[in-house]
Amino acid sequence: MRPGALIICATPRSGTTLLCDLLAETGVTGTPNSFYREESRDHFMREFSVWAGADFDRRYLDAVRAEGRGGTDLFSMRVMWPSVATMRGALSAVFPSETTDAGRIAAAFGTPLYLFVEREDKVAQAISRIKAEQSGLWHRAADGSVREQGGEYRAPEYDAGRIRESMAETTAHEAEWRDWFAREGIAPMEQTYESLSADPIATIRTLLIALGRDPSAADHIVPHTSKLADVTSRDWAERYAREAF
Repeated sequence: MRPGALIICATPRSGTTLLCDLLAETGVTGTPNSFYREESRDHFMREFSVWAGADFDRRYLDAVRAEGRGGTDLFSMRVMWPSVATMRGALSAVFPSETTDAGRIAAAFGTPLYLFVEREDKVAQAISRIKAEQSGLWHRAADGSVREQGGEYRAPEYDAGRIRESMAETTAHEAEWRDWFAREGIAPMEQTYESLSADPIATIRTLLIALGRDPSAADHIVPHTSKLADVTSRDWAERYAREAF
């Protein structure tokens, strides 16, 4: 059966913004976003004009389905591990007879393909996250201009302890994902940041084939984000490697 939904399971700074942009650009895979991220709920409520009140979870779900499909026949969504509990609570309210997360997701969005996205270089992933948190600069556009800046820019400062903490959190969340897949009987398709970054078009073509969509829809896509890794990122990684041994 051809999937009716794509559920992207990941951890922060693993390339999912690039992935979601490219998928949306194909025009056949909907417009994936983090609809059940607790910190983003108020933003989406305003965007969808869906307010708290009677039957909120169903009304919010209806809006999420429409946005995630983006006028296509495929619903797409990104989920980080902490959002699973939020999503579970919301979908349980709409589908009380479903007893598993996989059952709730299928009932809400259609038969899904799960994509598990990881970044092999955990040090680079941690550095990327810490620099973004400290500087407020989360993404640059392909032309180098600022795409997402949280507040005034602040120069990031090396913090080995925070790098270790971020790596530990990522590793723990990836383990939680794998345990969840096992409990839910899910065999996800797997994707690395490194392969996506090396060949975005080939990566999207492969995913489109798995989704039962025409892979040629990927032929015209162009990345709209640029890498934030720079000399500072390299220097931090080298320093961390020296100090770790």
